[in-house]
Amino acid sequence: MGFGKQVYFIRKKSNMTLQDLSSLSKVSASMLSQIEREEKNPTIQVACQIAEALNTTLSALLDQQEKRDVVVMRKNNRPVYVDEKSGFQRHLLSPSFPSRGIEFVLNTIPPHEESGVFPAHKSGVQEYIFVESGKLRVELGEGVFNDELEEGDSFFFEADTEHRFINIGKEECRYFLVIDSTQVKK
Repeated sequence: MGFGKQVYFIRKKSNMTLQDLSSLSKVSASMLSQIEREEKNPTIQVACQIAEALNTTLSALLDQQEKRDVVVMRKNNRPVYVDEKSGFQRHLLSPSFPSRGIEFVLNTIPPHEESGVFPAHKSGVQEYIFVESGKLRVELGEGVFNDELEEGDSFFFEADTEHRFINIGKEECRYFLVIDSTQVKK
């Protein structure tokens, strides 16, 4: 099941209309319809807005693993999201289960490109970043934080604010991201 079909499935399971999801995600109903029919591939920002509105994670929408005690994710079979405009890639490194928890992700950004703006997560969501290679600018909210990280640097923040990541270097930037949703109140 692809991203769009998964959005449709979760929306229906939540008894939401396209208009309900549109209002919550700030994505037009026509765009959502095209995404659900898999006629359009949303940008990473739009995909995150949809995930937040569905009260799930982007990883859960990309990965349809069944829950097991042990899960092996082979490099060639892991869910990868590619933003066709910027070349930004999001590789899911951990299994994603329907309930919220921990997500382990590898993001890559081509030189002088960016992730785009990620919407604020629910209160209690925390993100941990480790820069494996390259130079990364992290921007939080409206001027809340704007700093540059280099290879080997790590960073933590409360993710209930808009955030974006920019590769300010001349080479690809690779960073590991852990999203912790275990503190979100249900």
